[in-house]
Amino acid sequence: MNRTFTRWVEGLSRACGVLSALLLVFSMLVVCQMILMRYVFRAPTIWQTEAVVFSATAAIFLGAPYVLMTKGHVGVDFIQMLVGDRTRRWMDRVGAWLGLAFCALMTVATGLHLFEALEGGWTTPSVAAVPLWMPLAPVVFGFALLSLQYVVELMKLSGEPS
Repeated sequence: MNRTFTRWVEGLSRACGVLSALLLVFSMLVVCQMILMRYVFRAPTIWQTEAVVFSATAAIFLGAPYVLMTKGHVGVDFIQMLVGDRTRRWMDRVGAWLGLAFCALMTVATGLHLFEALEGGWTTPSVAAVPLWMPLAPVVFGFALLSLQYVVELMKLSGEPS
């Protein structure tokens, strides 16, 4: 069961990592198109700014579980280099538990915000009037998947077979 759960979560994290990269490419292309429209054709841009902001934000939150899984986050390990293996493992566990608690709390909070946006029919105040559930959904999903990735990390740190 643990191996299946680990494979499922890590597979989902990898897929979201790829999706995150594609969203960043999309953002880059839209910025280029926006510059071309504004400064070459002197045409207005309506949807481009929100598309870039929302896709880049989605890329951050959807890519976070992949970064955690691959240990790609920036860390200062000066103190960990000074302590023994046992203390280092204890510090890793405490950090993972704190990360899980934060991500679980943020999943609930952003989920409530998403629900309110859906119920209220909230939109952005721009001309495009994008429904706010669209940019909020990847944030909720990203935090939920990051919580699951922390569970996998805790399983690995506890020595359970994964």
